[in-house]
Amino acid sequence: MRVIFMGTPDFSVPALRAIAAQHEVVAVYSQPPRAAGRGQKPRPSPVQLAAEELGIPMRVPVSLKGAEAQAEFAELVADVAVVVAYGLILPQAVLNAPRLGCLNIHASLLPRWRGAAPIHRAVMSGDAETGVAIMQMEAGLDTGPVLAEARTAIKAGETTADLHDRLSVMGAELVVDVLGRLPLPAKPQPEDGVTYAQKIDKAEARVDWKQPVAEVDRLIRGLSPFPGAWCEVAGERVKLLRSRVAQGSGAPGQVLGGFTVACGDGAVEVLEAQRAGKKPMAAAELLKGWELPAQLD
Repeated sequence: MRVIFMGTPDFSVPALRAIAAQHEVVAVYSQPPRAAGRGQKPRPSPVQLAAEELGIPMRVPVSLKGAEAQAEFAELVADVAVVVAYGLILPQAVLNAPRLGCLNIHASLLPRWRGAAPIHRAVMSGDAETGVAIMQMEAGLDTGPVLAEARTAIKAGETTADLHDRLSVMGAELVVDVLGRLPLPAKPQPEDGVTYAQKIDKAEARVDWKQPVAEVDRLIRGLSPFPGAWCEVAGERVKLLRSRVAQGSGAPGQVLGGFTVACGDGAVEVLEAQRAGKKPMAAAELLKGWELPAQLD
């Protein structure tokens, strides 16, 4: 099939590689290079780097709203477009251009967690399972009918980073299966059970030790690695990247030994953390030569 691929971050790369191995990817669309690093030099997206490695023509429009950009898209005469965390709104003219429309790989079991941060929100909410859905795109936000889905349990101790990598591979495998069976019947999403995964606000990231231990643990794991839940340790902001519910109790914020901290009901053990200007480290390594105060803010 003639496929247009549209994606930007690391999550999208396995799908691009899997599709390119079995179909003709006529063009790859990605967000334009962004300034990054100390020198603030424009850095191509992970998808652009992968497309260039594969020798696939790249396009990085700032917008698809203009008539010229839409005409260029239509001139590719694609059978289908596959969209994975692209980051730009697709106008109706773009959605209509491919013969079989535009398919989206979404990292949740729709209609739960429509929107920008489905993996984060699933972990932060304590969901028992999640998955990936292949959806026929329409004008609404993740409202289109679903062609296929794959489910997976959210494992104890799993972070957003862990789940991200697993769902990325699951999405790649599922979309290749779907492309090989098109056209497929699509199932409309039910009205019940709709939730929205709002974009993560950095104001959410500070740990409140007064909260129940389950919520603190899920916050730490759900915001790992980005933006990273954090607390202050003797005036220094420290990112908390991996944790588990632990034995013990005390006043909220009280250090009970090692990097185990009392919460509103019980305690959480921080397993991995990152000090300002340092690399992430296992808590046991981090505490060598660095003593926590008796109370954390």
